[in-house]
Amino acid sequence: MKMDILEIMNVLRHRSPFLLVDRVLELEEGKRLVAIKNVTINEPFFQGHFPGNPIMPGVLIVEGMAQAGAILAIVSDKIPPTANTYFGGIDKVRFRRPVRPGDVLRFEMELAGRRRSIYFMNGKAYVENELVAEALLKASIAAET
Repeated sequence: MKMDILEIMNVLRHRSPFLLVDRVLELEEGKRLVAIKNVTINEPFFQGHFPGNPIMPGVLIVEGMAQAGAILAIVSDKIPPTANTYFGGIDKVRFRRPVRPGDVLRFEMELAGRRRSIYFMNGKAYVENELVAEALLKASIAAET
């Protein structure tokens, strides 16, 4: 299954400038997802991170992985798009190299397990074929209140 930005916006509640997934390339329900984020110099965070040496903040790379994982969970379990997704934990985060304007981030998420509404994911982020970040993520999905 593939998704364009309009389909992604029908699944996630995030919006610009905080929507960090541009396209889903592959989605195997209940198993894995591959998505991309096109990193451009127009991103608002590059104004201050860092002038003359633009580097995408690591926390936003992890947020992109989390959003990709949320798409996987929501689509796999047919969760209504009005549900809220919350971080439950982030473990074993490693950053391997900076991400710069012009890079295309590829998020690869694998569903490692689920207990009720808690999802466990293994996430990796690549630029071309080079691993730039990885993390174990835990998220909960709750109906809107």
